[in-house]
Amino acid sequence: MQVRFIRLVLLVVAVCGVAAGCGKYSIGNIRSAKAFQDANGMYKKGDYQGAVARYEDSVRFNPDLGFAYFFLGNSYDQLYKPAKQGDATNDAYIQKAIENYRKAADKNQDKQWKKSSLEYLAAAYGSDKLNDPGKAEPIYQEIINLDPSEPGNYLALAKLYEDAGRYDDAEAQYEKAKQVKPNDPSVLAALAGYYNRQGDFPKTIAALEQAAALEPNNPEGYHRVAVFYWDKTRGDFRLPVATQREYIMKGLAMEDKALGLNPDYMEAMTYKNILLRLQANIEKDPAKQKQLIDEADKLRKRVIDAQQRKATGKG
Repeated sequence: MQVRFIRLVLLVVAVCGVAAGCGKYSIGNIRSAKAFQDANGMYKKGDYQGAVARYEDSVRFNPDLGFAYFFLGNSYDQLYKPAKQGDATNDAYIQKAIENYRKAADKNQDKQWKKSSLEYLAAAYGSDKLNDPGKAEPIYQEIINLDPSEPGNYLALAKLYEDAGRYDDAEAQYEKAKQVKPNDPSVLAALAGYYNRQGDFPKTIAALEQAAALEPNNPEGYHRVAVFYWDKTRGDFRLPVATQREYIMKGLAMEDKALGLNPDYMEAMTYKNILLRLQANIEKDPAKQKQLIDEADKLRKRVIDAQQRKATGKG
């Protein structure tokens, strides 16, 4: 979010000239644009107190300059320190940030500006600041209403519900994100992450396999599924041997798909090596065990050789 904000700062510095041009017959608007320009310079230097004073001047001279309220709010936000919560001056900063983010959202007609203002407003109520999900929830609903077709909006609300322990509500939002963009691998990956945090391995794998299938030429998707099969097999000692074998074989199949697309994919070779060793551990036939270990050793050697070539600049 902070990177995006820096881009917005650069954008608005350019916009500032437009604001001044539009107000060339208004002394107030010219003064507002000058104060806004001064504040931008202070902000970029980290002088948030100075920036606050000049952004305040900017909106005083032109109360309709919606994006100035956004930057005023963010300057107050930068001054707020969560570790000093309870200090009257510090607490006033976050309240001022909230007040001005709200004004920015209400005054901006541009959808992207309005959305950014609402996102920062919601973040002020986040777990690392005021930790008030009840006040953040309607703001996320506003963001969704701005663009109901954007899955990221539902994912943000889902995370809020998850952090608050409202798991049914969280899952419903993850599913809505999937509904509005069913062919987006990143949405399915987010859904898989949620199921994984909930300890639901079958749903985790199902979502990851769907995501991989959407990008059949991307080896990383198949490798990601294999890693989850590996992690489940080596980490859950309650699994019956038959289930362990099933997961190992599925993981190997996924790494074979990844290596079929990229034979030099070191991560896939590394995990195939490990999965082969897991398979050897559950085999009864010594000859089969040796075959698996030999294959794993060859893969390990390929990875070591590739790493050495990379380190010496020869690969």
